[in-house]
Amino acid sequence: MYFRSQKKSAQDVSLSDFIDTGADGAPLELMDVVAEDCDLLEQICSREMAQQLHRAVESCLTPQEKQVIVLRYGLNGQPPKRQREVALITGISRSYVSRIEKKALGKLREALEG
Repeated sequence: MYFRSQKKSAQDVSLSDFIDTGADGAPLELMDVVAEDCDLLEQICSREMAQQLHRAVESCLTPQEKQVIVLRYGLNGQPPKRQREVALITGISRSYVSRIEKKALGKLREALEG
């Protein structure tokens, strides 16, 4: 019975097992080779959220709402602009830019939550 249990666990490997010696002479553990970088996971999540946002902008908003949101939040790779700057670019009043932005953000929120 003892040998049977030893045979089953003979293939088990621990992440803290030493597998080699690094170039600097330090021991290299299996964890060092297969470890997942937290930043990588965050980057993937951020990229996926950005893609969802861009799809929602394209599918949910009118052309005017899209223009205001893209300019206000810098979705075209440009720096975000103030409402006054957006008003000058689009030729509408700052208060109307504010109303369009508020309505568009509501639409995006619904699209992303649902």
